[in-house]
Amino acid sequence: MKILAIETATETCSVALLDNGQVLEHFELAARRQTDRVLPMVAALLAEAGVSRGQLDGIAFGQGPGAFTGVRIAVAVTQGLAYALDRPVLGVSTLASAALAGFDRGLSGPALIAFDARMGELYLGAYERVGEHKLKTLLVDCLAHPTALPSLPQNLRSGGGSGGVHKAALQAAVPTLTEWDETVCPRAGTVARLAWAGLAAGEGVSAQNAMPVYLRDRVVHAAPGAKK
Repeated sequence: MKILAIETATETCSVALLDNGQVLEHFELAARRQTDRVLPMVAALLAEAGVSRGQLDGIAFGQGPGAFTGVRIAVAVTQGLAYALDRPVLGVSTLASAALAGFDRGLSGPALIAFDARMGELYLGAYERVGEHKLKTLLVDCLAHPTALPSLPQNLRSGGGSGGVHKAALQAAVPTLTEWDETVCPRAGTVARLAWAGLAAGEGVSAQNAMPVYLRDRVVHAAPGAKK
């Protein structure tokens, strides 16, 4: 099974190909340049792998939460490719993608992932690794203010993401949260791995149903049925 994955929700841009369990990924810092970079990166990735677009079985994308424009880019590119190829798509939480990337780098679990959502708020999610390509969700992705946090799992050991700017408030809520890596971010490679089981099981949706998840009501509501 060949899955193309696209992730542009933060200040990075990455694309990946999952082919029979092996992941090939192109990743770069590209703040405000994802629109220009993502399609050339897809072309270079497929050329390196020797795979044509027509050989793809599905497309996975980072559905958010994250920067409004970045999330929209991943959705739009995914829709364009999927319409042309008539392939199923599957959205993956960018917080979950970052969590798996953090675990790959040695982040202790269970872990809290937090992105700086601007406006003094945080995107939060908590996860535990239960397999090489699988996570258990301990806290469903949410938007919160550092002074009004949701009930956080008290067994969290580590954290990651740009939300470390509010690390003091998070550690006050969970004293066991002693480890933090602000460089943890979502990656297309982990998006592909997290989407694999769902696409293999036929859970992909049509291109028109590739929906972003923003969480912030002042931007737009996530579409009903959008996968988390």
